[in-house]
Amino acid sequence: MSYFNGVFTALVTPFKNQEVDFESLKRLVLFQIERGVRGFVVNGTTAESPTLEPDEVEKIFFFVRQTAGPQVPLIVGVGTNNTRTTIQAAQKAQAWGAEGLLVVTPYYNKPPQRGLLEHFKAVADATHVPNILYNVPGRTVVSLEIETIKKLSEHPQIVAIKEASGKIDFAEQIFKQCHQSLELLSGDDESYEEFLKVGGQGIISVASHLLPQAFSSGQIKAHLPLIKSIYLEANPIPVKMALYLMGQIQSPECRLPLVEASPLVVQKLKEALALEGLIK
Repeated sequence: MSYFNGVFTALVTPFKNQEVDFESLKRLVLFQIERGVRGFVVNGTTAESPTLEPDEVEKIFFFVRQTAGPQVPLIVGVGTNNTRTTIQAAQKAQAWGAEGLLVVTPYYNKPPQRGLLEHFKAVADATHVPNILYNVPGRTVVSLEIETIKKLSEHPQIVAIKEASGKIDFAEQIFKQCHQSLELLSGDDESYEEFLKVGGQGIISVASHLLPQAFSSGQIKAHLPLIKSIYLEANPIPVKMALYLMGQIQSPECRLPLVEASPLVVQKLKEALALEGLIK
């Protein structure tokens, strides 16, 4: 089974004057492909999905598809804290031709494990495209437990998990108990090398925007100062500024309630990028 092994970049949504900047998006996608990234996530956390309109998500998907070509797999973030809305978004992405659906744990309403189980099963039952569980307790407050993951791994449409807690022992536990039916993808850039050692098969990454070759090789320890710098404020604020400083996007702007990086973060980003030789 190798649905989603390798490096997938969770694409930012470049904005210019608060509109999607497709010129920058094209430059960014081509930069990634030329440096070994296997595929992309559209409408993930890094894309500022809470502030994207449905028609914008559709336009972005088809633009990335046209730019990247049919051979590059695209995953669409469809998860919400409303099961019905999630199913509707998943079915739309499926109709567009997405290769995978990224379904985050429902945030804010704090469902128990049995609620999480039924939520993910309902989405998987309503679709025929591979589903990826997305466990990111730092953002959603709730976390999938191993027994819930094991039960979900039995569903034929649930093929992978993006494990973003940063807990290597938990990732190892998932691999040992679910590796025959579930691909294990990292959602934590800093721990990726260790993640691979305990059975990880790939990553959905933010830092691969800047260091695609390092992530493709799995050798990231030498790059940790830069990787850490893009998490000094809420993602994707710093990585957008870094891409702007590198000339990859025309503006570092975000949509409210996110704002541009603070002057202190900008300075630290400049220092880290200069050490990597990515800016002068």
